[in-house]
Amino acid sequence: MNEVTLLIGGTACAASDGATFARNNPVTGEPVSVVAAATLIDADAAVAAASAAFPAWSVMPPGERRKLLLKAADVMDSHASDFVETGVAEAGSTPVWYGFNVMLAANMLRDAAGLVTYIGGEVIPSDVAGNLALAMREPAGVVLGIAPWNAPVILGTRAIAVPLACGNTVILKASELTPAVHRLIGQVFTEAGFPAGVVNVLSNASADAPAMVERLIANPAVKRVNFTGSTGVGRIVGQLCAKYLKPAVLELGGKNPMLILDDADLDDAVEAAAFGGFFNQGQICMSTDRIIVSGVVADSFVAKLTSKVRNMKAGKPGAEGCLLGAMVSSEAAARIKHLVDDATSKGARLTTGPVQLDGAILQPLLLDGLTSEMELYQEEAFGPVITILRADNDDEAVRLANDSKYGLCAAVFSKNVGRAIAIAKRIESGICHINSSTVHDEAQMPFGGVKSSGYGRFGGKAGVAEFTDLRWITIQTTPRHYPV
Repeated sequence: MNEVTLLIGGTACAASDGATFARNNPVTGEPVSVVAAATLIDADAAVAAASAAFPAWSVMPPGERRKLLLKAADVMDSHASDFVETGVAEAGSTPVWYGFNVMLAANMLRDAAGLVTYIGGEVIPSDVAGNLALAMREPAGVVLGIAPWNAPVILGTRAIAVPLACGNTVILKASELTPAVHRLIGQVFTEAGFPAGVVNVLSNASADAPAMVERLIANPAVKRVNFTGSTGVGRIVGQLCAKYLKPAVLELGGKNPMLILDDADLDDAVEAAAFGGFFNQGQICMSTDRIIVSGVVADSFVAKLTSKVRNMKAGKPGAEGCLLGAMVSSEAAARIKHLVDDATSKGARLTTGPVQLDGAILQPLLLDGLTSEMELYQEEAFGPVITILRADNDDEAVRLANDSKYGLCAAVFSKNVGRAIAIAKRIESGICHINSSTVHDEAQMPFGGVKSSGYGRFGGKAGVAEFTDLRWITIQTTPRHYPV
């Protein structure tokens, strides 16, 4: 049993009123975490602690910030087994998935450490004689990061790594479904020797989330907000940020298409599709949701992918022979069954056989013949189901790819790279990979979407731009004549 405290001002503490909530294992239903349920008073205290720590942290020499971030990466690696055990218990995916989470999250910290001396600016030519004009990037202040449960170590770390490198202090609002994982991230920074108040972690009961989020965003000391999660909740966060005039980075849902052209290497495409569609049970914002395949090769591709998927078994996380684990809840699995039942009732065909559902464990599904009348055509699946659409030509493939409110990731498979690039340019998405899976993330890359998949970018220099203020400062080096 994990006993999860808040982290405020460098101190592990209970909620101000002593309230707690439980997070249960999605497979067994047994409680795995007893979690401090923060109050609005705790939210104010976390912002106050981050504000108090900001002046010293913001002017700390970049080399010192680099050392601390690199130390945090090493500490995170040392806690890999703890993250894996806690992630499996709270969210139900496989040990491989949470091990991958730790590896990428630690590398995000190392990449952020490398950015500290690149937070600079430029000299801008001025028309005023003797005027030295500078554009300078400076830390914004307190940054609120709101992280989800599906890739808890990666996304919890991403919410705060680059903001910290830029000289901001942070508050990580933990997911109600993976509170112990997110609190362990806070522990990593404590063990790495970060000054008190630079990193704070709040957990809250689900019913308290709306009031908690607004209280944090409304606080004048909070200067930036980033959110990763569903488009519905992201819209609420965006509206609150607009209300309080807070810049935001929103990375939201996806309905990610993979386009397989008539000259594609089908074996490569099958491997990428199976990985992109079913890794972490399809519970990744980048998951391959729709496969749009040329009619010329569609039957062959579907047969190959069906054979692959039939050998991918879901079961209790870590069980022998189970490549896939459980979904985050039985309700999430039941939702996928509903969507698939709706599609099959309207003419779609399950090539992998009937739906096999056991609580939170759902066997992977391949659905051929998706049409616009089906709920799955527009609704993000976020589960272990891939849908197939057939296109007569490249123009129809692009039209189908863009026939969605989402625009996060896409992929194009073709042996003709020039043709693939031309198509990639026509797809409305923030990210597109050629001859590779839609699931692809690296710490230094500009990550984010368009349309209802959000706005702003995490990662590398793009993240620096999001989490700093760009200021114009001039120095008059010679006497200046004024007209009055």
